[in-house]
Amino acid sequence: MTSVKEFRVSEAATPDRLGRGAFVFTDDYSVFDWGKMPDAIPNKGAALCAMGAKNFELLEAAGVPTHYRGVVSGGDVRTLERVGDPPREMAIDLTRVPDLPHEGRTYDYDAFHAEAGENYLIPLEIVFRNRVPVGSSLRSRTTPDAVGLEGEEWPDEAVDLPEPVVEFSTKFEESDRYLSDEEADRIAGLADLEELERVARTVNRVVTDRAAEAGLVHEDGKIECLYFDGEVRVADVVGTFDENRFSFDGQQVSKEVVRQYHKRTQAEWVEAVEDAKERAKAEDVADWRTLCAVNPQPLPKHVVDAMRDLYTAGANAYLDRNLFDAPTLEAAVETVRDL
Repeated sequence: MTSVKEFRVSEAATPDRLGRGAFVFTDDYSVFDWGKMPDAIPNKGAALCAMGAKNFELLEAAGVPTHYRGVVSGGDVRTLERVGDPPREMAIDLTRVPDLPHEGRTYDYDAFHAEAGENYLIPLEIVFRNRVPVGSSLRSRTTPDAVGLEGEEWPDEAVDLPEPVVEFSTKFEESDRYLSDEEADRIAGLADLEELERVARTVNRVVTDRAAEAGLVHEDGKIECLYFDGEVRVADVVGTFDENRFSFDGQQVSKEVVRQYHKRTQAEWVEAVEDAKERAKAEDVADWRTLCAVNPQPLPKHVVDAMRDLYTAGANAYLDRNLFDAPTLEAAVETVRDL
């Protein structure tokens, strides 16, 4: 289903019933929408599974419906606090994911919803932002005064937003694109757009509060949701170092670290990716990867080790529990500062 999680189905969903299944978290990673990269980062999958489980349990305590059922340990489904070893498998309810037909980059959402009925994964990503770092796509799509800040030009440093900004982007298209509210409402189908925004703001608040307790700053993130029986439920995984951006003492503590490392050390590949995406738009090609002539190279071992420590130390801090054998978060952060 994704480049970094395996997907198991125990009982398939039907038009009027949720199914049962699980995510199995691998140590693979993906940047720039490439898919599976040449390396694996040890313990990354377990760190994401544990953080995701923690956030789902916090959301359920806050009254937010989700597809989460627990983590799998010893063949049993349990709450996170009842497992002693880092989990890699998360039990979930399953919804349906209809095909999204397309010709080139023109997608037929009417056909998607005709098959979806009232039990489907909403084909949107709902993005929330608390901070606008340098390089954020928001800077190219709007001005500071449009999001509650002063001025019409973005400053050269990261800025905190007075209120979180919520945006909608596509989920199943080969290249994600941000949407107007009108288009997002059409793509959402039966799901109410205002309800999706309300849920996203609640998720953002829950994750932001938990991060602050751990000494982390929650900068931005996203959620996916399913629609079933007239209700929006949070799906996929929430509030991890892959889905969200966090920082500690001014240093990124997320997949952003390895993304920026590739920009510095594999600029030719990063440029080829951007060129392929632009060419795909111009030529109405859905899969831009077929147009990319450069492949990414493996990471040096010391970078893999540093990323392993960052994921696991960050997870320990977020969970307020030494679930992983890892250095302190302060030590892990100092190491990646020098990458």
